This record gives sequence, C-alpha cells and structure tokens, in this order.
Amino acid sequence: MSFEFLKITNTDGIARVTIDRPKANALNRQVVLELNRCFTQLRDDDSVRAVIFTGAGDKFFVAGADIGGLAEFANKADALAARADSRLGQDTLNIIENLGKPSVAAINGFCLGGGLELALAFTLRTASRNAKLGLPEVSLGIIPGYGGTQRLARLAGPAVAREWILTGDHFGADEAHRVGVVNRVYESAELLSATETLVKTILSRGQIAVRYAMEAISRGLETSLADGQRLESDLFGILATTQDTKEGLNAFVEKRPAKFTGK
Repeated sequence: MSFEFLKITNTDGIARVTIDRPKANALNRQVVLELNRCFTQLRDDDSVRAVIFTGAGDKFFVAGADIGGLAEFANKADALAARADSRLGQDTLNIIENLGKPSVAAINGFCLGGGLELALAFTLRTASRNAKLGLPEVSLGIIPGYGGTQRLARLAGPAVAREWILTGDHFGADEAHRVGVVNRVYESAELLSATETLVKTILSRGQIAVRYAMEAISRGLETSLADGQRLESDLFGILATTQDTKEGLNAFVEKRPAKFTGK
C-alpha cells in the first residue's frame, strides 16, 4: 500500500498506521480518501488481525480539519458539496468502525474535531497523559460532521456529548478516561508499547469470539434490548459449534493455555 500521508507496517498480524502530514496531521479531502482506501485494504487483508492508529510525533494525533481549506470550502456556500464532504467522512469512519478486527486509536497529543471523530470510530482508544481531546466545531460556527454527534453520545452518553460539543472545550486525557471516551491512559513514552500489549492480549483470546463479541456490541446498540439479546443468543449458539470454543473450555478444565486457531 502506497500513500502520501499514511505510513503502514505489519508485524505479527498487527498493522500500525501512522498519519504524517504537516499542519498538525490535519484532515483534508485527500487524507480522508487515503484513510478510506487504507482501511478498506486492511479490512480485506487476512494477514492483518488488528490495527493500531496514531499520529506522527508526540504533539498531535490529529488536530482536526485543515481549517484553511475548510474556510475556503465554506466560503463557496454550497450546501450540497458540504453535505457530500460530510458523507465522505462518515462513510470512511464507518469502514473503520466495521473493520471486523480489533482496532485501537493511540492518541498521542491533540485530538480535536475530526481527529476525535476519527478516534471514536475505533474499537478502543488509549491516550498519552498529555493528550487533549475535544470537539470545538461550534466555536467555528459549525457542528461535527463525521459522526461525532452520534458516536460520542452513544459512547459517553448524551450529557457528556452535550457538554463537549456545546462548549467546544478541550479536555485532558484523565477527564476523557473518567467519562469513558478513553479506555486507558499511559505516559507518553509508554503509549505505543502499552497499546501493543493491550492488542496482543485481545489477539490471544478466541478469534471468533472476539469478532462476534464486537459484532454483538456494535449491532446491539442499534436495536432494542430484546433484539440485542436475540442477536447475542444467535452468536453464542454459532460459537458453540466452533473448535475454538471446545479448545477454550477444555484448556480451562485441563489448566493449560488455550491454543486458538480461529476455527
């Protein structure tokens, strides 16, 4: 895979994607298109079992949209073009959210606007202690357009979403962790290694079980409790027929580490 602003490595099934763009790793249309293509390919690559995404350097994850380009775009006052731009971002983040593989955003600095919307699409989020997160769009006279109003409310609840979005304030990593936006906070020097350890822990579990658990959670959020429970039962039943389930249960009884094969 060749990209101008993304760097990808794959070690032991863990793909590490780093955004590296001048102007604080800010998003523009080209970066969004690269993200779309990158994660489509990672989704379809069987050698990739999990993804870690971070920003180049130690100051910025993704500071947000390219404001200069956004202002130029807005000055054209084209509602249809603006809607299409929003839909492109939403479609791209939907690919990330529905990757079918565990993914972690390792937030290593400023994570604002579209950067936070991007991070919210990943399975989990880790952050360095110096990270700053927020959705400051209202201070520019706009609203989050890449799914932020929806994902933040679902993740942290409507009260947190209202505070973060309506004030446009920046919040530290510890506060983001307290309200459930970030899963774990690490010292800056430990962020990537600790995030990789977290991913390896997930990958050591039953592969099919992890995939179905992710599906049950994400799909269940879009249904009633009763429908979500039916989905859970269906997936539980399918898992009961797999070799991994037999291996996991037998390994527990025999007091030995399980050797999952994804079958």
